[in-house]
Amino acid sequence: MNHPDPAPIDRLSGLLERFKVRARLFHSGPLCGTTHFPAEPGRGFLHVMRRGEMELRHGAKTLLPRRIVVAEPTLLFYPRPLSHAFRNPPQDGSDFVCAELEFDGGERNPLVRALPPLIVLPLSRVEGLAPALALLFGEAERLRCGQRLLADRLFEVVLIQLLRWLIDHPAEAGMPQGLLTGLSDPRLARALVALHDTPGAPWSLATMAAEAGMSRSAFAVAFKTVVGQPPAAYLADWRLSLTQSQLRQGRSVKAIADELGYANASALSRLFSQRVGHSPRQWLEQNQDG
Repeated sequence: MNHPDPAPIDRLSGLLERFKVRARLFHSGPLCGTTHFPAEPGRGFLHVMRRGEMELRHGAKTLLPRRIVVAEPTLLFYPRPLSHAFRNPPQDGSDFVCAELEFDGGERNPLVRALPPLIVLPLSRVEGLAPALALLFGEAERLRCGQRLLADRLFEVVLIQLLRWLIDHPAEAGMPQGLLTGLSDPRLARALVALHDTPGAPWSLATMAAEAGMSRSAFAVAFKTVVGQPPAAYLADWRLSLTQSQLRQGRSVKAIADELGYANASALSRLFSQRVGHSPRQWLEQNQDG
């Protein structure tokens, strides 16, 4: 007897609702000669090369290839601050639209932590990207009312489509173990989405495994293999990321503890101090502007 396929689930919306990303268009048009993009705390970059050919350069300390030749329309995605440079001909350089990205929580953002330092992806490989890029290029080419805001939102659409592609093609994208490889696994994704949506539920290994439709032992092994850490450790880190995000929004430790299923504020504070090395108050004082 054939069993119907399980209903599809939305693997990204819960993440992006809790940890938002904002894009800001800062360049549209040709780039000639050498253009440097410095690393700035809390900032990433999304470049779209529309046409041309150029050389991408990195410093020795970045651990990335010192030189990458880009010879076709391509997305260049830096989720974390990382200095890089484009080397184009002195005249008739390549044509780009470029945006800065700001992820809630900076490098503590769960998505940012799950991504490699650089993704270089030809536009032709991302299905469904052409309509959003056509709108983005159209907005970038001429000044109209609301142009900047609309271009920023379109860059965010392009980023979501890129994240979709990474989840659907983790091996092709060279994704490391972590959140996105977990979301790529249909069974583990169900458990992960449930943890993301209801972090304060009384989760146990058994209830997580039930969400995935797996036995406890099989789920524990698969989760550790694909995500890179045990389920309980992932849940603790997810709750910790939410705690940090909500502390920065001005919420009290007690309110956060109640929402995330801790017995009281003291229990959350103890766990926070053990894993972060500072109390919530000390951490917040050090990270008000980070």
